[in-house]
Amino acid sequence: MKQGLNRRNFLKSAGMGLAALSVSGCAGSLNRTTAEAKGRKPNIIFVLADDLGYGDLGCYGQERIKTPHIDHMATEGMRFTDHYAGSTVCAPSRCSLMTGLHTGHTYVRGNREIKPMGQLPLPQGTVTLPRTLKEAGYRTALIGKWGLGGPDSAGTPNKQGFDYFFGYLCQRHAHNYYPEFLFRNDQRVPLRNKVAGNRPDGAGVATKKVDYSYDLMAAEALKFVEENKSEPFFLCLTITIPHANNEAGKKGMEVPDHGIYAEKDWPEPQKGHAAMISRLDRDMGRLMQTLKETGLDENTLVLFTSDNGPHREGGANPDFFDSNGSLRGIKRDLYEGGIRVPLIARWPGKIEAGAESGHISAFWDFLPTFADLTNVEAPIETDGISIAPTLLGQSSKQQQHEALYWEFHAGRSKQAVRMGHWKAVRFGTAGKLELYDLRTDLGETTNVADRHPDVVTRIEQYLAEARTPSEFWSLKG
Repeated sequence: MKQGLNRRNFLKSAGMGLAALSVSGCAGSLNRTTAEAKGRKPNIIFVLADDLGYGDLGCYGQERIKTPHIDHMATEGMRFTDHYAGSTVCAPSRCSLMTGLHTGHTYVRGNREIKPMGQLPLPQGTVTLPRTLKEAGYRTALIGKWGLGGPDSAGTPNKQGFDYFFGYLCQRHAHNYYPEFLFRNDQRVPLRNKVAGNRPDGAGVATKKVDYSYDLMAAEALKFVEENKSEPFFLCLTITIPHANNEAGKKGMEVPDHGIYAEKDWPEPQKGHAAMISRLDRDMGRLMQTLKETGLDENTLVLFTSDNGPHREGGANPDFFDSNGSLRGIKRDLYEGGIRVPLIARWPGKIEAGAESGHISAFWDFLPTFADLTNVEAPIETDGISIAPTLLGQSSKQQQHEALYWEFHAGRSKQAVRMGHWKAVRFGTAGKLELYDLRTDLGETTNVADRHPDVVTRIEQYLAEARTPSEFWSLKG
């Protein structure tokens, strides 16, 4: 695909127009009474943690790491058990979120670096989630990590539908929690950190640590809410916790202090991992309090999730905390532990408190969902289905996915499909399909492909048509 093509033209040129139309017809046919008929449209706050595992929160079974504010958010809202990230690593997961497409159709399907700073940028004219909400009259902001276009590219947040941006443009830059600068819109904002071994991307080893980037972004988010309380807004808060610092010479789980875990008889990286998550939890509590103080609480939908499964980087050990719960796999895997993530949705008076949903959903559902809730037409080409009926307690009206699809490009290709209670994984173009029955084998321990050839055939037929070609992301054996 040429970089200048937008999603609409690309899918049509790839022969996907009719297929995309049939998928999006599900979202478009929903009764749009879900949007506010009178008065102001709801604010939307989408919080995306970085490498937070399915089992890293108390409300998902975590016993050692304390997350009281997020757990309370779950008691006040809806907890999803079968929600999936866009991918198993950062950039493609975010691209799926922003475009409403799975990784068989997204422009970005992996972490592809662009020198001197940034990743493969979204093309100009891409139909994105913030652009869709701007059409509905929303002020849009992204605070945190981007990863879909470096400085001066077509993919920067301000060129892709966000009115305001503060944070990291480059994922590699975001590996450093004490950088020399962050970005505000397209301008570099110097910080009070001295970094040795300065490189064009601003990364390196911090020798003077004053400004912890996560704290700055959390404060910026609260400020944005307070300053925009008079108009409908969409805040996408893509924080960097609990990602590891992967910079040479300073690998680890970098956090200003270990807090309540300082005296634990744990390895240092595990103290850091827990402290990061509890720091995030603290700020989710501050965010909820700010919504109450500004009078926005009952008119704000807040969603909390993660971009992929837990990692084994910077000394982190997902087994120490059972960060993937009972799931198999971690970040970079397409088993459940790499892609199934927490999702909590809170909207007082609209979402039933203490609700739980087993509805099968994924990142590409958010674009049609938000379009549905704000009474704006969703783009024709989307792999998503609005989950507004589930959120609003109208599960009988909720449409279902035929299947969910992922592909991942690191060495040999990986593909995965969830089709009802069946989960399939394939390694390489010539690999045999692995098949798991998630009803009885959530941990994907027993490959039952030989026992269900009819299911294998059905999934292989789906795989044959699940993706469109890409000049950057070809399947490899």
